Amino acid sequence: MTLSGYPIETPPRAPSPIHRFGTLAVHAGSPHDPVTGAVIEPISLSTTFAQTSVGRPVGLYEYSRSSNPNRDNFEKAVAALEHARYALAFSSGSATTATILQSLAAGSHVVSVSDVYGGTHRYFTKVALAHGVQVTFSPSIEIDISDLIRPNETKLIWIETPSNPTLSLVDIRAVASIAHQHGILVVVDNTFLSPYVQNPLDHGADIVVHSVTKYINGHSDVVMGAAAFNAPELYERLSFLQNAIGAVPSPFDTWLAHRGLKTLHLRAREATTNATLVAEALEASPHVIAVNYPGLASHPHRAIALKQHRDGMGGGMLSFRIRGGHEAAERFCQATRIFTLAESLGGVESLVEVPGAMTHAGIPREQREAAGVFDDLVRVSCGIEDAQDLRNDVLQALERAVVAPKVANGVNGHA
Repeated sequence: MTLSGYPIETPPRAPSPIHRFGTLAVHAGSPHDPVTGAVIEPISLSTTFAQTSVGRPVGLYEYSRSSNPNRDNFEKAVAALEHARYALAFSSGSATTATILQSLAAGSHVVSVSDVYGGTHRYFTKVALAHGVQVTFSPSIEIDISDLIRPNETKLIWIETPSNPTLSLVDIRAVASIAHQHGILVVVDNTFLSPYVQNPLDHGADIVVHSVTKYINGHSDVVMGAAAFNAPELYERLSFLQNAIGAVPSPFDTWLAHRGLKTLHLRAREATTNATLVAEALEASPHVIAVNYPGLASHPHRAIALKQHRDGMGGGMLSFRIRGGHEAAERFCQATRIFTLAESLGGVESLVEVPGAMTHAGIPREQREAAGVFDDLVRVSCGIEDAQDLRNDVLQALERAVVAPKVANGVNGHA
C-alpha cells in the first residue's frame, strides 16, 4: 500500500445492491448447498483440501489459513452490507488494526482522533511506534487535519465516529476531501454503529473496519474483526498480509458471526430505540452532569448524525457523567439489575462500564481527560431487552448511586 503523495482517485464503488439491507443481511454470502440443498451453510473445519494433481486443488481451496468456505461467505456478506467490493475477516478487531498499520512502511505518519478505543491507542503508541510508524492524536481532526499532515510522511487518517467512549462524531466527507488531496487514505472504525446505521465508504472513506465481536456478531460469543474497501490494490496488499501474518478467524467463528449478521438490522434498530429512551431519561435526571448520545438534539454533532447515519439514528451506545465522581460511577454500575458490569458492547444484552478504570485505563489520565474521558464517565451499551425495563433500571441505579449515599451521610438537603 505504497502511496505516491498525489491525490487519490475514488476507486470504483461496488455496484448498487438490488435488494435492501435486511434482504442482503439474510442472503448475501449464503448460497444453498449444491449437493444437499441445505439453506444454512455447513461448517468447513478441514484445515487442508485435496488436490487432483500437484498444484491442482479439487475446488477453490488449498489451506484454511489462506482461504476457507465459511470465511469467504462471511466476507462477501460484510462487503455487501458495507457497500464494498471486498472485505477481509481477521481473528480480532485489534488484528484488523494491526494488519492495516503493518501495511505502512517504516517512517510513515498517521493522524488519529484522540478519543479512540483503548486497544487502538495501545497499538498506536506501543507497537506501531516500535515499527517506525508515528501517530499524532487530534481532539478536533476536522479543524486540525491540514496542519497535522506531514508532506510525504502522513499516509493514513484514522477516524472513530462515533468515538469511544465520548460518542463524538466526525464528518467523514470533510476529512476525506482534504486527505485525498494529499494522497492520504482514510480509515473509519465503524464498530459503534455497524453497517446498518452508517456506511463510511459512501462518505469518502477508503477502508472501514469493525470489531465483529460487537454488533455484527451481536451475541457476545465470538472475537473477530473485519475490514472492507473498494480499491483492488488495497485488496491485493491486505489479503497478502492476512495470509502472511495468519491472524485469521476459525471456520466455526466465522459461521457464528455470519449467523449473527443475519439479524443485525433487527438488533440495531431495537438497540437504538432502547438507547434513545435511556439517553432521554439520563438527560432529564438531576443526578447526571452530561449525556453523550448522537440521537439527542442536544448532541453537539447532531447535524453530522442526520447526514451520515441511517434516518439520523443514534445507535445503541451512549455515555454520561454522573454526579459524585468516580465512586458514584462505580456504585451505579454495581447497582444496575439488568445491565451487566462488563467490558465489550453490541451484544443482545445490555452492559455498563467505567472507561477510565476499565477499557481506557491504559491511557494516561491527562490524555484521557483531554479527550473527555473523566473518572465519572459511565459507558452504556443498550441491548435488545424491553426499553422501559432498561429505563427503569437506569433510574433506580442513579438513585442508589447518588442519593442513597447522601441520605446515609445525613446530607439529603438537611445538613
